[in-house]
Amino acid sequence: MHHTLAPITAPIPVRASLTDDPVELLRFAIDAHSVGAAALATLVDIRGGAARALGAHMAVAADGQFCGYVSGGCVEAAVASEALLAMAQGRDRTVKFGDGSPFFDIVLPCGGGISVAIHVLKDVGALRHVLDRLERRQAAGLAYSPGQQALEPVEPLPRAQWLEQDFVTVYRPRTRVVLSGQTIEAQAVARLAEASGYDVIAVAPGGVRPVADIIDPFTAVVLLHHELDAEAAILEIALASPGFYIGALGSTRTHRRRVERLRAMAFRRDDIARIKAPIGMFGPTRDATSLALSVLADVAAARLVAYA
Repeated sequence: MHHTLAPITAPIPVRASLTDDPVELLRFAIDAHSVGAAALATLVDIRGGAARALGAHMAVAADGQFCGYVSGGCVEAAVASEALLAMAQGRDRTVKFGDGSPFFDIVLPCGGGISVAIHVLKDVGALRHVLDRLERRQAAGLAYSPGQQALEPVEPLPRAQWLEQDFVTVYRPRTRVVLSGQTIEAQAVARLAEASGYDVIAVAPGGVRPVADIIDPFTAVVLLHHELDAEAAILEIALASPGFYIGALGSTRTHRRRVERLRAMAFRRDDIARIKAPIGMFGPTRDATSLALSVLADVAAARLVAYA
């Protein structure tokens, strides 16, 4: 009786989740590495337009499961296949897609091209370093050396970029929203901010003292009071903080009164100018949900400007 061995086929790439949160991607890679093998794919070059920023990641497990994005979804399965080949060979590779790519059947809708560096993880110490820093709400950096086929923790740069022969990816803590106000508008903002994956901290009346400790450079302060007296204490703390956004509810006339009060208290013109009032990206709004959308769109836009 003759026995024929079935051919060994590579796993079929299957998306494990729709997340693009770097923390979740790095945890996925660490977990995959602990039970087999894993690769981390990084967007390292953009030619023309692209759907993602430099430094965007995908994490790929040896069983074919993957998560993350390096484009708008059009090349991810192909990247995962390349990562599985890299793991099988035990060697890193950089692959081009779209413009300038050998894959003629993969065309990016934006008309541009991208290069993706695929690193087969040898250990996960560098990834744990990033997660530890983010847990402490500190920015982190990872340098990938194609020549050494290695990842090393480094001090974060202002943005992801090539630094000589290494590509440095930058990670920053998720946006925190410190929310003050016992209003229907505040409830709507809290619900929408949580659904958006923000770290939401509602400040109770009189609970001002610890607030200074939680407003870091990645925090937006949102004041949704109907009286200037109610916001005064937390507004003063916000103006002394490194928060990237300070917004306050109220009409243009209300804000003029707010400015007069702050000037009388000797606040500098530059500090007062940090306050976005009337709050939000568009207005005036006439319902709580529209206001919440307006506020969080403004917060998201301010974060992009602060940490482009």
